[in-house]
Amino acid sequence: MKPSVRPVEKPVSPVVYVVDDDISVREALSSLIRSAGLRVETFSSAREFLGQSSSSAASCLVLDVRLPDQNGLALQRELAAIDNQIPIIFITGHGDIPMSVRAMKAGAMEFLTKPFHDQELLEAIHQAIKQDTESKAQSLKTTELRNRYETLTQREREVMGLVVRGLLNKQVASELGTSEITVKIQRGKVMQKMRAGSLAELVHMAETLGIIRG
Repeated sequence: MKPSVRPVEKPVSPVVYVVDDDISVREALSSLIRSAGLRVETFSSAREFLGQSSSSAASCLVLDVRLPDQNGLALQRELAAIDNQIPIIFITGHGDIPMSVRAMKAGAMEFLTKPFHDQELLEAIHQAIKQDTESKAQSLKTTELRNRYETLTQREREVMGLVVRGLLNKQVASELGTSEITVKIQRGKVMQKMRAGSLAELVHMAETLGIIRG
């Protein structure tokens, strides 16, 4: 029998979400974004957008400030409350400086007042997609590190915590009331389970996990 070959998972292509209650604006933006080779999904309200299933794809949100059910700034706050960190590009025909300041302070990528240049929006979208791609990659890396850390025993975690703070094996042994040879063995298991090639790499992992501050 031939060994079964696991299919290679294709990376999910980025998607741009557009939320605007004006159908002509949705259609125009959809056409523009597709012309740049990007996937796009459109919604007429905040509720409709929140009701869609989540995706692992890198994404950004092109969001009208004025919507029929709740304004874009309220949706921004709601997304932040549920820890949805999707980059947001606000568009509006009725913007003012205080409104744009609030949006940017709350983490918006861009605040564009209609009419804006197509290229201006596309550049903001590409920047937002890049940011979300990097953010998701970092999040995936952190999750993988947490999974590795979960495989450590309680004593191995204690050893790791002391080692990454710069303590030598004999100092760790003294701190934990055990022998230096035992610490050496446990330290080796920590390096193996965390897949760390060096102490410096283990320290970086500890910083990523928040065990120590960088």
